[in-house]
Amino acid sequence: MSAGPAADVYVKLASEYSELQPVVKAIREYGLAEREVADLKALLNDKSTDREMRELAEMELPDVEARLETLEKEIQIQLLPKDAADEKSAILEIRAGTGGSEAALFAGDLFRMYERFASGKGWKVEVLSSSEGDVGGFKEIIATVSGRGVFSKLKFESGVHRVQRVPDTETQGRIHTSAATVAVLPEAEDIDIEIRPEDIRIDTMRSSGAGGQHVNTTDSAVRITHLPTGLVVTSSEKSQHQNRAKAMQVLRSRLFDIERQRAESERSADRKSQVGSGDRSERIRTYNFPQGRVTDHRINLTLYKLDRMMMGEIDEVVDALISDYQAGQLAQLGENVG
Repeated sequence: MSAGPAADVYVKLASEYSELQPVVKAIREYGLAEREVADLKALLNDKSTDREMRELAEMELPDVEARLETLEKEIQIQLLPKDAADEKSAILEIRAGTGGSEAALFAGDLFRMYERFASGKGWKVEVLSSSEGDVGGFKEIIATVSGRGVFSKLKFESGVHRVQRVPDTETQGRIHTSAATVAVLPEAEDIDIEIRPEDIRIDTMRSSGAGGQHVNTTDSAVRITHLPTGLVVTSSEKSQHQNRAKAMQVLRSRLFDIERQRAESERSADRKSQVGSGDRSERIRTYNFPQGRVTDHRINLTLYKLDRMMMGEIDEVVDALISDYQAGQLAQLGENVG
């Protein structure tokens, strides 16, 4: 066996082992708690147990039973079908939608929000490509967010984000509504998806910004077209080699995401989970600046901490979305068992 496949197998087994460790730990703790409950009940049922010992057992039993219940739920969640992409890094794509310059500014605000959130988690953010708005922000920005479990935390961010606020240029104080679209894709590796050389066309082109202000003039911009799907990815950094690698990285992740969406559609043809439906045309969240309010429409969650969220403190919404998704999975599991 060559070193390559052997290394791949080792990486896969190591990943599976690390995934199983929390489950094994919770099951062991559950077994200990179960024995503790049995011992306490035995003490209470034994007529020879003295009064002091009996009172102690009566006090301890509810706590141990509650711990047992918590561990049971924890094990159920850990044994839910895993999204194979959850542990992966992610590619974050943000595009300005309706609202012109204000939408581009909002796209910039969203990118900084995710950048701060990632920084707090110890993840690395690297911009792959960007197109600046006329007065700031971005018409489009694509970046990698690297770290363990990035996709599991960010995958429910895909969709249309709507903002309501008074633009700086607005003299009458009127509230404007604009939007930006977010797409979060799991970062695919070579072993996840194979791209055949004959399936792609690579064009090298000169890239220049308006008056050279926004884009460095270079002969190294690369455009890759995936012929079977028609997907087009461009990258315009200074190095042609780097461009090709970055464009292939985005293309691989987009193709991987298409495969995942198809598999998910087949699995859930009879049901549509509201959270994580993958419909990127769906309005998922509204950011209302005058009221300092953020509302996630999928789970009817409203928080009056918009300023803190824009500073990257989005854990409360992220965790609520994950919990809602897990609750839906557990309910479905119960229906199937029933």
